[in-house]
Amino acid sequence: MSNVTKILDLVKDLSVVELNELVKAVEEEFGVTAAAGVMVAGPAAGGDDGAAKDSVTIELVEVGQAKIAVIKVVKEILGCDLKAAKDDFVEKAPVILKENVKLEEAEAMKAKLEEAGAKVNFK
Repeated sequence: MSNVTKILDLVKDLSVVELNELVKAVEEEFGVTAAAGVMVAGPAAGGDDGAAKDSVTIELVEVGQAKIAVIKVVKEILGCDLKAAKDDFVEKAPVILKENVKLEEAEAMKAKLEEAGAKVNFK
């Protein structure tokens, strides 16, 4: 088994929070940014450029005044503990919360976050 295969097997078993920590560690260690390759592919052949997107990426842009309320919503959305929600996401805003989320689900998440006082963008 090659080293790449071993690493991929380990990455497959990581939680979202652990994967986020890994990405940040790689970025710091090697001075690179993972954000560059998020949406590389263009529309499919024969696709309509004006068609609505089926899924989006949710970005927490600003936390606002009610930080604790935002932490609780992030915890609920991501299914992580309060410490991870605070340290890995809310404290690091602007930050990607979730990728490839169905538009309807993303709208519901955005509404909860904005109700808590956060500013959210879709990418």
